[in-house]
Amino acid sequence: VDDLNDCIEGMGGHPQALTPHMTRLAQSGVSFKRAYTNAPMCGPSRSSLFTGVYPHHSRNFFQAPWYQNEVLRNTRTIMEHFKAAGYLVIGTGKILHHNQDELWTEFGNPADYGPSPFNGEERVPHPDVPPPFSEIGWVDGSLGPFVNLNGRTTADGKPLSWTIGNGNNLPYTTMRYKNDEDRDPTPDEQNATWAAKKIRALADASGQPPFFLAVGFLRPHTPLVAPQKYFDRFPLDQLELSVISPSDQEDTHLKVSYRGDVFTLKMGQRMFESIRASYGNREDGLKIWTQAYLACVSAVDDNIGQVLDALDQTSLKDNTIVVLASDHGFHMGEKDYLYKNSLWEESTRIPLMIRVPGLVKPGKEVEHPVSLIDLYPTLLSYCGLSTQTTKTDKGHPLDGHSLIPLMERPKAKKWGGAKAALTVVYAGPSYQNEPARQHYAIRTRRFRYIRYNNGKEELYDHRKDPFEWRNIAARKNRKRKQMRSLMEELVDLPDFKNLANLPKRKQQKQ
Repeated sequence: VDDLNDCIEGMGGHPQALTPHMTRLAQSGVSFKRAYTNAPMCGPSRSSLFTGVYPHHSRNFFQAPWYQNEVLRNTRTIMEHFKAAGYLVIGTGKILHHNQDELWTEFGNPADYGPSPFNGEERVPHPDVPPPFSEIGWVDGSLGPFVNLNGRTTADGKPLSWTIGNGNNLPYTTMRYKNDEDRDPTPDEQNATWAAKKIRALADASGQPPFFLAVGFLRPHTPLVAPQKYFDRFPLDQLELSVISPSDQEDTHLKVSYRGDVFTLKMGQRMFESIRASYGNREDGLKIWTQAYLACVSAVDDNIGQVLDALDQTSLKDNTIVVLASDHGFHMGEKDYLYKNSLWEESTRIPLMIRVPGLVKPGKEVEHPVSLIDLYPTLLSYCGLSTQTTKTDKGHPLDGHSLIPLMERPKAKKWGGAKAALTVVYAGPSYQNEPARQHYAIRTRRFRYIRYNNGKEELYDHRKDPFEWRNIAARKNRKRKQMRSLMEELVDLPDFKNLANLPKRKQQKQ
């Protein structure tokens, strides 16, 4: 699920979230309460997840196609590995940020960020969104329920229509919308229907090999558009905002750490300031955003429910592992930030649920920090497949560890894997080939430690400060040194330790 943060039931995110189908899955499997992305952007997160290689080992830090990366193209994706083992490998929707059809036995629908309004020439933001938020563009500056666009025009008189497709390998086509009961399906609904039909066909067939099925849902990725009925579940006059401290950003260092050539590190600030300006004040703007985000989460939950229903109504239910995960989180206004691609909890924490029928007691929760890098080896362990995933000596072996010990003993404090979850944020083209010069964070059970590439540090004690409101890195304490050492151990790159320990004057110069 794209851009899904902790705004689902049972994760302690937004208290009004409505996600009964994800809750049902959690209750039938194991939920990881401290699961994290390894890179809070779609491209590097997904390439790392599906190759099992940390971004700092591949140097694939941002949105460049993974198959152009020498390390990753010489490492088997999880799809290639299961396919080589004789599995039917089937997919639909957004899985990798850059798909390749040859990875799959069969692939359904390409990634589609629609529906969105179309003026006959290009996609545009929702017509009811005012500037300056709408000026961000049709992807990140657009939100709202579907409305009947018959007779609606742009400011310069161009007629509008709802459009799906991506304009590349999936041409633009009109999505008919009169009202919620009389309309065409959204791309996410199409993928849910496609996957459900495929599951029933697999269950009815006999004598076929085992299957690996991946379904990629786009919402709640922007644009935050969904049928009106989902917005109606969250009336604005009854809506609560996420817990926010107005001065939360004052002791952080993201603003002073990004360079001018990384637009996404500025996007969070721009989106926050723009939605506040568009709707008059911070509270009203964030309510508009929160309503749209929760509506899209509720919509994708119904799509997930359709896939789960199809599986649970067949004999495959008792012999199919089910995993639900997101590629990264998303801020809801915390730290005056409204985007992904930060190293704070809101952007890095993800939902992660795994159901293994007959082998794992349902309804359990794991508190130990884990990350997406651990999913690939986990599935290989459960399916009894080789963990040798490199194609040549230019590839990289699996960086993660099987989660089975934690699945079997959810309360365990040690499991044989990493002591902390590691996340990296790209520092820009100026540092493209310098892994040690990126921005990094680690998350242990108790602490989040952040080290930017200019030497600035943040440290949060989640036992005392669950919302990361107080950066205690400036205090001289033993825990800061321990977290720094643990990060150096996990990153394990030449020059990384020296960079982190540069004298203050030289850090500022850098």
